[in-house]
Amino acid sequence: MGMDVCAMKMGPFEFNMQELAGSMGDFGTLLPLAIGLIVVCDLNPAGLLVMIGLANIAMGLLYRLPMPLQPMKVLAAVAIAQAWEPEMVYASGFTMGIVWLVFAITGIMDWISGITPEAVIRGIQVSIGVLLAVEALGMISTGWALGILSVIIVLLLRNNRYTPGAVVLMLMGVAIILIRGEFAEIAPPSFTLPPVTSFPVEDIWRTLLLAGFAQIPLTVTNSIIATSSLIEDYFPERPVSETELSWTVGIMNVIVPFFGGMPLCHGAGGLAAQHYFGARTGGAKIIEGLFELSLGLFLTASIVGVFSVFPMAIIGAMMLLAGMQLVKFVGELDRDTSLIPFAATVTLSLTVNMFAGFIAGLAVHYLMRRFVE
Repeated sequence: MGMDVCAMKMGPFEFNMQELAGSMGDFGTLLPLAIGLIVVCDLNPAGLLVMIGLANIAMGLLYRLPMPLQPMKVLAAVAIAQAWEPEMVYASGFTMGIVWLVFAITGIMDWISGITPEAVIRGIQVSIGVLLAVEALGMISTGWALGILSVIIVLLLRNNRYTPGAVVLMLMGVAIILIRGEFAEIAPPSFTLPPVTSFPVEDIWRTLLLAGFAQIPLTVTNSIIATSSLIEDYFPERPVSETELSWTVGIMNVIVPFFGGMPLCHGAGGLAAQHYFGARTGGAKIIEGLFELSLGLFLTASIVGVFSVFPMAIIGAMMLLAGMQLVKFVGELDRDTSLIPFAATVTLSLTVNMFAGFIAGLAVHYLMRRFVE
């Protein structure tokens, strides 16, 4: 029996070109926020990248799925906007870790999941898709021709076993950097270990007030409920409960802050992107993790330069197509009873925030059910 060198299988893991392409699905959310935390907040690049690399490898081994890992968006955005010191970023991640361990131990996430109807879950997913698409269009606007070309390449090559679209786009981005001569300004490789880091205890409450309380509802909706639901859609034979996701978010975030890592969570958008570009097993996470480990250990001095000159229109094209995947689940709704709570969820999610959409959708659903009864 011959062996296909492009599709080496190891039990529940696959290591092939499509898994490689799928492993790049998280980059659209990771790169902009990671660059901001490194440049503005002075986070150590080695710590940030090595910790997310190890976390990705752990997720791949634990779940045997392309389990997404992304920065906690509210915490990252506030930290960048307010130019937090590194110690505040570490404290915020540790605080979220404690919160999600409490949620997992007490079973709060199971209770929240049990009272959440499908219309609200789909509304959250669609809202995430729309927000991703809007952010993606902003990136594509930095180079419309390149962005449109990137979309065409993905559509033509997404399912190609040997040259998947995402891999072609990454290589194209590197080629553009070479053609522009921007690699000459990037520092040469050097070996760097992640630092051992800490934070003042008083920063725990401080960061909770500044951004932590706002992060919790987004993590509940996008990182936990929507991700668990999407896993059931994509991998019905391997469901992952909301409590299991709470455990991993909690455990990750009580560890990574002590080695220079940023606050991490899961995310339905990242899962949609990875699945769209070809990821089907934990192999994609191991590939991504090894890539991030290599960057953190050997390219710390140059990684900010590489990220900052990589064409954002290419990343935007990938995000746009991933966002569109989340919108397709609207067709699965029961149009007689679900459209109104779904519409309430999407409307408030897009105009206020996802927690407001979540509460509005729940309220409309249960008011309608009581009225009908």
